[in-house]
Amino acid sequence: MELAHSLLLNEEAYNQLGEVQKAEFIFDWLRYLEKLLLATSRNDVKEKQKTLVEQLLSLLNSSPGPPTRKLLAKNLGVLYSIGDTFSVYETIDKCNDLIRSKDDSPSYLPTKLAAVVCLGSLYKKLGRMLVNTFTDTVGNILKAMKSAESQGRYEIMLSLQNILNGLGAAATPCHRDVYKAAKSCLTDRSMAVRCAAAKCLLELQKEAIFMWSTDLDSVATLCFKSFEGSNYDVRISVSKLLGTVLAKAIISKHPGAVSRQSIRRVSLEEVLELLGTGFLRGSSGFLRASGDMLKGTSSVSRDVRVGVTQAYVVFVSTLGGTWLEKNFAAFLSHILSLVSQSHPKATQTQPDAVCGRRCVSFILRATIGGLLGEKAQIAAAKDICQAIWKLKKVVDAVMNDGNVETRVGSTDVAASQHMLVCALQELGNLLHSLGTTVAPLLQDSSAGILDSVISVIQHPSISVRLAAAWCLHCIAVALPSYLTPLLDRCLERLTVLKSSPEAVTGFSFAVAALLGAVKHCPLGIPHGKGKIIMTLAEDLLCSAVQNSRLSAQRTQAGWLLIAALMTLGPAVVSHHLARVLLLWKCVFPVSSKDLETEKSRGDSFTWQVTLEGRAGALCAIKSFVSHCGDLLTEEVIQRLLPPLPCAVNLLTQLSSVLKTYGSTLKTPSVVYRQRLYELLILLPPETYEGNLCAVLKELAADLTASDIQVAASAFLLPPLCHQDDLVILSPLLQETDHRFIEEQLLLGNGIACGSLEYDPYSIYEKDVEGDSVPKPLPPILSVISSAVKLFGVVCAHVGEAQRLFILEQLLDSVKHSKGARQQIVQLHVVSSLSSFLKYLAISKGNLGPEEMRRPALALVMGALESPNPLLRCAAAEAWARLAQVVDDGAFTAALAQVSFDKLKSARDVVTRTGYSLALGSLHRYLGGISSSQHLNSCVGILYTLSQDTTSPDVQTWALHSLSLIIDSAGPLYHMQVEPTLSLIIMLLLNVPPTHAEVHQSLGRCLNALITTLGPELQGNSTSISTLRTSCLLGCAVMQDNPDCLVQAQAISCLQQLHMFAPRHVNLSNLVSCLCVNLCSPYLLLRRAVLACLRQLVQREAAEVSEHAVMLAKDSREELTPDANIREVGLEGALLTLLDKETDQKLCHDIKETLNHMLTSMAVDKLSFWLKLCKDVLAASADFTTVTCVDTMQEEEGDKGDDASVLTTRNDDKSYPYTNPRWATRVFAAECVCRIINQCENAHSAHFDIALAQEMKKRDSRNDFLVLHLADLIRMAFMAATDHSDQLRLSGLETLLVVIRRFAAIPEPEFPGHVILEQYQANVGAALRPAFTSETPPDVTAKACQVCSAWIASGVVSDLNDLRRVHQLLVSSLTKIQAGKEALSHLYNESASTMEILAVLKAWAEVYVIAVERHKSHRQPLKTTTCSEESVRNGSYSSDGLLDLVHTDLGTLSRLWLAALQDFALLTLPSEFASQLPVEGGAFYTAETSENAKLHYYNSWALILHATALWLTSTGFVVADPDEGASHLSRPVTPTSMCQGSSSGATVKSPEDVCTDRFHLILGISVEFLCSLRSDATMESITACLHALQALLDVPWPRSKIGSDQDLGIELLNVLHRVILTRESPSIQLASLEVVRQIICAAQEHVKEKRRSAEVDDGAAEKETLPEFGEGKDTGGLVPGKSLVFATLELCVCILVRQLPELNPKLTGSPGVKATKPQVLSEDGSRLVSAALVILSELPAVCSPEGSISILPTILYLTIGVLRETAVKLPGGQLSSTVAASLQALKGILSSPMARAEKSHTAWTDLLRSALTTILDCWDPVDGTHQELDEISLLTAITVFILSTNPEVTTIPCLQKRCIEKFKATLEIKDPVVQIKTYQLLLSIFQYPNPAVSYPYIYSLVSSIVEKLQEIDKRKPEDTTELQIFQEGIKVLEALVAIAEEQHRSQLVACLLPILISFLLDDNALGSATSVMKNLHDFALQNLMQIGPQYSSVFKNVMASSPALKARLEAAIKGNQENVKVKIPTSKHTKNPGKNVSIQLKTNFL
Repeated sequence: MELAHSLLLNEEAYNQLGEVQKAEFIFDWLRYLEKLLLATSRNDVKEKQKTLVEQLLSLLNSSPGPPTRKLLAKNLGVLYSIGDTFSVYETIDKCNDLIRSKDDSPSYLPTKLAAVVCLGSLYKKLGRMLVNTFTDTVGNILKAMKSAESQGRYEIMLSLQNILNGLGAAATPCHRDVYKAAKSCLTDRSMAVRCAAAKCLLELQKEAIFMWSTDLDSVATLCFKSFEGSNYDVRISVSKLLGTVLAKAIISKHPGAVSRQSIRRVSLEEVLELLGTGFLRGSSGFLRASGDMLKGTSSVSRDVRVGVTQAYVVFVSTLGGTWLEKNFAAFLSHILSLVSQSHPKATQTQPDAVCGRRCVSFILRATIGGLLGEKAQIAAAKDICQAIWKLKKVVDAVMNDGNVETRVGSTDVAASQHMLVCALQELGNLLHSLGTTVAPLLQDSSAGILDSVISVIQHPSISVRLAAAWCLHCIAVALPSYLTPLLDRCLERLTVLKSSPEAVTGFSFAVAALLGAVKHCPLGIPHGKGKIIMTLAEDLLCSAVQNSRLSAQRTQAGWLLIAALMTLGPAVVSHHLARVLLLWKCVFPVSSKDLETEKSRGDSFTWQVTLEGRAGALCAIKSFVSHCGDLLTEEVIQRLLPPLPCAVNLLTQLSSVLKTYGSTLKTPSVVYRQRLYELLILLPPETYEGNLCAVLKELAADLTASDIQVAASAFLLPPLCHQDDLVILSPLLQETDHRFIEEQLLLGNGIACGSLEYDPYSIYEKDVEGDSVPKPLPPILSVISSAVKLFGVVCAHVGEAQRLFILEQLLDSVKHSKGARQQIVQLHVVSSLSSFLKYLAISKGNLGPEEMRRPALALVMGALESPNPLLRCAAAEAWARLAQVVDDGAFTAALAQVSFDKLKSARDVVTRTGYSLALGSLHRYLGGISSSQHLNSCVGILYTLSQDTTSPDVQTWALHSLSLIIDSAGPLYHMQVEPTLSLIIMLLLNVPPTHAEVHQSLGRCLNALITTLGPELQGNSTSISTLRTSCLLGCAVMQDNPDCLVQAQAISCLQQLHMFAPRHVNLSNLVSCLCVNLCSPYLLLRRAVLACLRQLVQREAAEVSEHAVMLAKDSREELTPDANIREVGLEGALLTLLDKETDQKLCHDIKETLNHMLTSMAVDKLSFWLKLCKDVLAASADFTTVTCVDTMQEEEGDKGDDASVLTTRNDDKSYPYTNPRWATRVFAAECVCRIINQCENAHSAHFDIALAQEMKKRDSRNDFLVLHLADLIRMAFMAATDHSDQLRLSGLETLLVVIRRFAAIPEPEFPGHVILEQYQANVGAALRPAFTSETPPDVTAKACQVCSAWIASGVVSDLNDLRRVHQLLVSSLTKIQAGKEALSHLYNESASTMEILAVLKAWAEVYVIAVERHKSHRQPLKTTTCSEESVRNGSYSSDGLLDLVHTDLGTLSRLWLAALQDFALLTLPSEFASQLPVEGGAFYTAETSENAKLHYYNSWALILHATALWLTSTGFVVADPDEGASHLSRPVTPTSMCQGSSSGATVKSPEDVCTDRFHLILGISVEFLCSLRSDATMESITACLHALQALLDVPWPRSKIGSDQDLGIELLNVLHRVILTRESPSIQLASLEVVRQIICAAQEHVKEKRRSAEVDDGAAEKETLPEFGEGKDTGGLVPGKSLVFATLELCVCILVRQLPELNPKLTGSPGVKATKPQVLSEDGSRLVSAALVILSELPAVCSPEGSISILPTILYLTIGVLRETAVKLPGGQLSSTVAASLQALKGILSSPMARAEKSHTAWTDLLRSALTTILDCWDPVDGTHQELDEISLLTAITVFILSTNPEVTTIPCLQKRCIEKFKATLEIKDPVVQIKTYQLLLSIFQYPNPAVSYPYIYSLVSSIVEKLQEIDKRKPEDTTELQIFQEGIKVLEALVAIAEEQHRSQLVACLLPILISFLLDDNALGSATSVMKNLHDFALQNLMQIGPQYSSVFKNVMASSPALKARLEAAIKGNQENVKVKIPTSKHTKNPGKNVSIQLKTNFL
């Protein structure tokens, strides 16, 4: 193909190819040429133009296919527009000649068509340059059209469209001719020609004024004619034409020149009347219609009505939203009048009326819902409401006017009913979509929305009553706060008006509809409503008998209420179940005998009531089974069953009852059947086993009944066909935007589409299609579909003989019926067979014996040859299912063979399509039949069929079947890929565009092939790249196809290719194709576009976004005007689309796409994204509500609050988004939160204002989140104060995120302040509205969370400022104090639980923070002495917050304890349910406990922490004497809670109260921690552990734990589990802290027991004292019973996890293993240190024997940590783990157990071993030298020497080794090591026990002196050497102090010369380095100290050495003056050294 990429056609390469490849080659060259021409310079083009034109024209004669001719024409046009134009006339003449040619052979046709297309393209490109030739051309084309066939007419129309487009106004002379030609084409028999004509006329009307003035009527009539017999595409095109022309007629301003010709102005009324005529009378003229009307036969065909409906929508959309706002009243009254009494014909029959109403509803929904913004929609709702009032008045007048002829009245009522239904449904939809934003409208009494709806609930017409009830349902879903009041109002009316039949049905519908709304309202309704409804329903059922006028209505109402009640779910229904089952039992006779007697009694009316009642009961039980599955226990099922046999029995008797009592019972009996079938479908077949055969017989009779008139295949079959196969049938089966009205055409003219009045019981069900009205089908149809479903189930469960009998019977009934009826019976029978086979296959059943196959096969084969394509489709599916359930290879092969034979022999379309699909289905379900030979024959046959150009249907089905085979064959298909691909390309290039369905099937094949090839498409081999090129070529052909669904296929193919071979897909082309189709009118195309976009942006969001913007900038006319990509980018366009789109799947994809884009680009394009979100949120911010938020007078200073800053905005600014809906705004608010989260993972400057400003200065392109803080706050504020509750929740969430992320960022300009501080007024203003009384609890709960986060964040330090927000929390605390009773009764009780707990949780968070701050401020204040000011501020705010909380602590603590008690009760396992209090807890009611649990789970942890802190602060002292009593307003202890508040309750002692509280907190914590759920949050676990820490901070709880060892062990085991299951370091640290506290408690307990034993025994002998502590006398620790053992396990777990080398099992050797020491992470070090602290505490908990058992373990671990982490760090620091292990060692070594007589010797041995181990660490192991830190090891040795009993370290062998280590270390050259060694030696030398210190002194002094003398000779170079020298001198000085008198002189004699040698004389001092000067000062100072101390020795030395003396004197004199000044500085220089040694001592020594 590369050869095709040149400017001129490579003819040499071209001629070598075969026919098929030639076509591909040409197409590829033309595609390449198109791009190349635009990129080549004009001169180059001109050079080769002549040759190029010749080549292109020669292609005209080579009969090019449709895509090729289109490209060829395009290239010619481009070539002439770039190059010279002088030869263009020749080209035009040549084309005209080709068209004139008399050759009519089919082979010449493509050339003619190509010439037509070329002309169109040339005129379009060159336009007015060709003016002088165009009349001839147009004449020639029009002449050719007369003899052209459909393809020719199609191409001519499109070509004319292009000619008109290019010439514009210059084409006026030909307008009339073109118009005339297009008129005839608009009613052409070919649909594609009609579409093309509509496009041509659409182009024509731009210039041809007569179309929308003088000829307007005829254009309209023409369009109506065109709708007759049209398909979906025609309706779309023609309605666009009609709508546009009519809109033009209204808005056009006539140009002056023309105005002289009197062109009439057209008024809106005329236009609407024109459309109305079409809607009501169709295309027939007035006269003809009236003739028909007189006969009463005329009814407008549905396709015309649907077409006109779409034209209405186009008309209004073209005029736009603002126009609609202005003219809404007129428009509404006209639309409603379409179904009014002035046109009785339109609503003559029920089906007609229903369909008319559908159309009207569609027009209203599409215009009001699609074009108006929220404000305009609210105005529209008022107008609709006015219309309802008017209609209501008409009805009232008629109803009250009893004496006039009532007949006239009743027709009036009947006629106005349809207008009312439409108005009510639209009002419902409108309010539903507006959601809570509509609240102000409903509060506005002047509008009277609720009153108007409720007033029509008693309308005489049932459909109006239902519509009104549905409207109430919508109001309740939109505004959950209205649900309960509406329910109350309807129940009250129902009770009062029990004697009016209309009121009984109307209000029962309303109650049922409102109950159906409950599942959409998360806050629910009060639990007690269930009881009221149940009682009322019982009452209605019982009183039904009293009054025959009302019995039918009351019976229906009673059961309807019960059925609707079931939707509330098990929690409510369980309380009423017994009563329902009783009613169910009573409604049917007990035995068959009773049924017989019943039949002989009564008349048709009583039977009607009985049947309705029983149908209602069946429906109620069905509702129960489907909504309360959890209650279906064995016992309940047993109680459900008894009436079933009787119900079935009645079913079998129905026909005889009908015979007896006449046909009035027909409908009730059908309804009864349907209800019973529906119930049986839901119940498991085992439950009605005994009745299976009877049911089956009835079903067979129903399916083959003789009186069924309508064949409703369109609703029966689609569920039985495979979803993928439906695409080859009517496009109506596919999802479109017009599905709502197009559905009618699917069902056929005689059948009504679904409507609510056919089944009132569906009013409480959730509608399948989202939010629109439920649309149940008429009972006569729905009974069939239920029967079909049930047949599948029952037939699978009866015996085989019975099954065979029924199948035979069904087969016979098909054979014996005739004509139209045969089709109906066949349809029903095949449907039920399909249903049976599908059920069998899904339940893995088997068909049974062989003789079953024959009837089944006969039925399916008959259907495969049925003329109804849907039936063939279902039969193909059944065919494959049959093979699946027989499950026998031979049978499957036989089936395939039958298909082959039929396909080879049959010539008719029906058989060929049916059997080709059957082959595909067979493969789909049994991939196993694809042995390669079998596969080859299948594919071969399908190849042949797919090239059958005589029948596009056969091609479509065959290709579809081929795509199924490719899909199911998988890798087996590889052999066939190449031939199949070339077949597909060949067909794509040759099938005419008019056969779109063939192209769609080709697209599916190509898609399947790409999937089969998969990742291989990335390969580089020649064969693969050829395949890839072909795939891309195929996609390109499909992208150019005019049919939208084919384009959708192309996009999904490219999407697949992009997934497998991304480098080979041209992204910019693909993105441009996606952008162009973003707003396509075809839903499936939009879906394909978004599915593809969603995939692309996951990989390369930035590229996609850039391509889109580039495209928009270069854009030509094809970019849709709706998507404004140029200004707002692709992201903005998607947001706009999200706002308009109603399809759920699409909206989901748009959101996903935007989320992916945001994730990958938000950080880089921060301003852009934030501006997008801000525009969406601000475009609709209705600030009238916001301005008043701050008028609450708190203080005078409040007036200038910041909210006012936010409220004023310039209205002249234009926003790119007009009135986005609330859902879009919610999404924008969520995006803001996501953007903040994205920035968190990016650059730190996003949250650091100083850094951000600095980087912004450096490069202005830098952009950081923190710079947009004002915008973030503003967006959160706008959202949080909106009318929409969902948006308020999102706004508060955004505010919360902002507070949490930005609270800690300091304000660089005002040190000590943070940047959020300036926004406190905005935060206050955003929160305040959420605390008003009418706010729903979920919003208040969220606001509480924000309040507590704001207070806890510490942003505001000034208490007065804090008070504003604090006040909000106080107000809510006051509100909840009254408990669960006082809160609003609008919602379910669990909603008030949620609110109460949210408030308590918020307070808990504030209290916890206050206590923490108080602690952290208290500690530093003692040590630091900072300036007065900051102390005052700091303490003020920290204590101030605590003071703020303090005032309410009394109340809070009570409420917290009560909440914890509730939580404790709710978490009890279900077997303790009987022990729970009957009336519920403090904050929940018993009935709503399940819902309440969730709220408790969300808030208990913080409340627990706060309660623990509060109890700690009171020290567990019960402050209030009443606190333990039970007469409080709120129960405090679990016991008093269970007792209730009886006066005789015993008063508990304070000790008991405390114990209860202690166990409550401990119990909740242990219960939670011991079984952590996977969804337990980190916050909960941390809070729980902190609560335990707080608890154990005070002595009393510690004593409880210490004294109860089992409790301690249990806690330790639980903590161990937490540490094992949670990796978070913070949680592990918190757990270790609790462990430490438990050990402390145990220590305290042991100490206390020892102390009291000693006191008790007094002077008795110490030997007899019992041993306290673990291990008692034996030293044994029992696992599971030992606290110490549990602690050791836990510490080992922590240590081994951080340092696996400590585990001998892991390292494989018990001894010391040489591993490199390591530095742990900061968290790891902390954990290890904490574990070591705990280990060192353990011996104190043990008895002496016990301590001996654990000491080896503890020493091993401690020394192990030292060994593993002793890493050399710069500056001689010790790593934190080493420091911790030394500290632990010190703690262990100085333990009293080491000295206790019972354990002394054992300890001594063990400690010696430990010291040996440390010494061994030095020696090279396995010949490798360790890189351990000498300082750490030396320090460890020193700790041993100083902390243990002397006998441990003084045994010679150990002592010798220790001394050697010190010697060796002194030799190390590293100065840091030397300094530390001197410091350690100093501490050893000073040890008071000579036995320890002397050996070291003797061994090491000489080497120290040598070292110092060496320095003396060398003179120190730098400060470290100076420091070594100073430390050495310090050691010697210490020695001098320790030494005995006789040795002292020698030491001083050594020391003095060294010191004096460093003194400098005056001259030297001036020029000396700073080190030498310091040395001089140090030496001089020391000499001055030594002199007076040891004067005699000093004098002796001086005397013996005159030189020294002279030097000393000189120095003293010379420095006399300086010394005074220098003494302080020399002190400073000494300081650091001193500090270091002191620090070390305090640390470990």
